[in-house]
Amino acid sequence: MDEVNSSVVSEFVLLGLSSSQELQLFFFVFFSVLYVVIVLGNLLIILTVTSDASLHSPMYFLLGNLSFVDICQASFATPKMIADFLSEHKTISFSGCIAQIFFIHLFTGGEMVLLVFMAYDRYVAICKPLHYVVIMSRQTCTVLVMLSWAVGLVHTLSQLSFTVNLPFCGPNVVDSFFCDLPRVTKLACLDSYVIEILIVANSGILSLSTFSLMISSYIIILVTVWFKSSAAMAKAFSTLAAHITVVILFFGPCIFIYMWPFTTYPVDKVLAIFYTIFTPILNPMIYTLRNRDMKVAIRKIVTYYLKPKKISEMPLVVRNSLYYDKIPSES
Repeated sequence: MDEVNSSVVSEFVLLGLSSSQELQLFFFVFFSVLYVVIVLGNLLIILTVTSDASLHSPMYFLLGNLSFVDICQASFATPKMIADFLSEHKTISFSGCIAQIFFIHLFTGGEMVLLVFMAYDRYVAICKPLHYVVIMSRQTCTVLVMLSWAVGLVHTLSQLSFTVNLPFCGPNVVDSFFCDLPRVTKLACLDSYVIEILIVANSGILSLSTFSLMISSYIIILVTVWFKSSAAMAKAFSTLAAHITVVILFFGPCIFIYMWPFTTYPVDKVLAIFYTIFTPILNPMIYTLRNRDMKVAIRKIVTYYLKPKKISEMPLVVRNSLYYDKIPSES
């Protein structure tokens, strides 16, 4: 009996995005470029936020952490997906599949909560500007970031508790480019109806609660500035437009996929690409191209590292090295 309940599947086969050889070569180049842009773009934001003193504020502290989460979220499956485009046999070990499920829910759950805290930061800045420095202190921001990771960890561990002990004794083909939890659950050698209900409840509660909190914050902000002036309303709407765009692009696919886990659609793979690849690349573009302070700081960073330095601007060790190199050696 124990042998029947034990998992005998040692690996899963990933069908990927397409079986066409021509499309796979195109996808290899396309997603390779996207992944490099994601990593470099988000690293640039982290470097800019940490090195520019004018950006040492709660909003940019949270933005830097969002960029770090985006790099993690884009890295849990994208490198393997890119490598699989050049491979005829797209397989992943059982432990590797479980690891992908763990990390995707850790990062997406953490990002959902982090986006809520970023919405709360804008609420305090616009609706309670006199108390902003006190409420959003550095200690508070650190606690909020740690709390987002804690919620993501609890979320992913609860999801794994439903699936890690499921018996997999036959089918092992996953119609996706990574181990998507609803698709993997359907491969179990038992009736997974109750498990799918629990997965929906877990993901649904987190997604809908964080989404509702963010929308509530945005509505309160817009109602507050509505009574001030048209200029304040326009400025607030311009600021919130970037946040709302990210929220729709990130939460839309997640809610669609996990609200109907009993039925899988071909569009699910496209939606999965949105929150694993496109959202991490859109976040730096949306939050930086619409932000004057970030654009100025990035321009200074790029100028500093690319512009040839004068000898007086070089570190002392480098200057001494150049000086002694000019002294002719005694023969």
